[in-house]
Amino acid sequence: MKVAAFAVLPLLFAIAACGGGGEATGSDTVGQTAAPETAAPKPIAAAAKTGEDVFRKCIACHTVTPEGRNGIGPGLHGVSGRAVASAPGFTYSNGLKTKGGVWDEANLDAFLTAPAKWAPGTKMMFAGINDAADRKALIDYLATLK
Repeated sequence: MKVAAFAVLPLLFAIAACGGGGEATGSDTVGQTAAPETAAPKPIAAAAKTGEDVFRKCIACHTVTPEGRNGIGPGLHGVSGRAVASAPGFTYSNGLKTKGGVWDEANLDAFLTAPAKWAPGTKMMFAGINDAADRKALIDYLATLK
């Protein structure tokens, strides 16, 4: 414990040397500091989710490992920019096979919003992700998996 206390001392001295954070505003301000600004606390519900957090909804069926192992759904490593219905070794529904295109941001967003609406006949039994920010975070996360 004595080592930890000695490690904190330089930090305390550095903070004390800052002078309290007050700014001089003109004439005689010796000994005066500005009132501390307080920001309103952010509501917990408004905390942004990361794409990896959002992906937790998907892990029952999908993997994101470089090996691209398929599960109930296809492996999603490298999905961003890949042709729709093209993961090696996965048997796709006709709904996705006939869709065509690539998994770009717009197609991923539309599919993740309402899979059955975007690709009627899809085997994916997932209602979709209603929150646009969550979809964006998930799409950005998938784009990192190259």
